[in-house]
Amino acid sequence: MSNLKKFYREIPPLSPQDSFLVFDRVKDTFDFPVHYHPEYEINFILNGKGVKRVVGDNIEDIDSVELVLIGPNLYHGWELNKCTSDKIHEITIQFDTNLFPDSLLSRRIMNPIKEMFNRSIHGILFSKKVAEELTPRLIKLSKLDGMDYFLEITSLLFDLANSRNQRLLSTYTVDYATFDDYDKMKLVYEYVQKKFAEKITLEDVSSVANMTSISFNRFIKKRTGKTFVNYINDIRIGYAARWLVEKDMSISEIAFKSGYNNLANFNRSFKAIKNRTPSQYRDDFSGLKRIL
Repeated sequence: MSNLKKFYREIPPLSPQDSFLVFDRVKDTFDFPVHYHPEYEINFILNGKGVKRVVGDNIEDIDSVELVLIGPNLYHGWELNKCTSDKIHEITIQFDTNLFPDSLLSRRIMNPIKEMFNRSIHGILFSKKVAEELTPRLIKLSKLDGMDYFLEITSLLFDLANSRNQRLLSTYTVDYATFDDYDKMKLVYEYVQKKFAEKITLEDVSSVANMTSISFNRFIKKRTGKTFVNYINDIRIGYAARWLVEKDMSISEIAFKSGYNNLANFNRSFKAIKNRTPSQYRDDFSGLKRIL
C-alpha cells in the first residue's frame, strides 16, 4: 500500500491556463499538516528557527532561513514545534510539472534545471548561504507580474540548480506505479476544473473517465484517498479560499461562484476542510496569494 494513502492530497487552485501559485505571508504560527500534490513546490521560510519540517522520511528542525524544493507527490509538511518567532515569513511557489515540458528541458541550456527536477523527488535543501543570498529576490518575486515573473523564476531555478552544497532530504521516493491511471485522472481533473461551479453528478464524471459509476467510485478513492463528493468539495473550497483572499466579494457571492447554492452547506464544507469559517479565514489571512 502506498504511503501516500496516509496523507492529505492538496488540490491547489491552478487551472490549465495558470502558470504559478504564489503564497507570501508573515504569521506568528506555522502549521501545515503532512500532505502531497502533483505540482513542484518551492518553499522559503525566514525567521522560522525551530519549525519542524517533514519531507518524505526526513524530519528536522529548520534554521532561521531555509529554502527547499519539493518534487511531485512527495509528502511534506511543517509544524511550529520549538519556534518562538511571531514573524515567520513564508513564501511558497507551486507550478505544474508541464510548465517546463520535456521539449524545453531537453535543451542543453536547461540541463541543470532538468537534473534538479529529477533530484527533487527526494526533496532538496539548499544551503543557508544560498537561501540568504536569494532572500531579496524571493521577497520581491510576489510583487512581479506576467513575463517579468516568469523570467525571474526561471532565472531563480537556474541559479538554484547550479548552487553548491545541495542536500537531498528523503531516502523515500514516490512509487509512480500508484499513479498508473494518470491520464484518466487528468481527464477527470480537467473536467472538474471547468465544471466545478455547476452541478456535477457521479454519472457525468464517470462517463468522462469511461467507467461505470461503481468503478469510478473505487478509482477516485484509490487515486485521491477521497470520495467523489469530497474530491469535488476540495476543489470548490480551494477556489473559494483563493477568492476570499483576492476578491472583494461577499461570502455568499463566493459560495455561489464556487458551486454552492446553499450558504450553510458552504460554511460547513469550508470549516471541515480549512478548519475555520470563511470569515475567520479572510480575517486571519495576513499575506498575499496570487495566481499567475
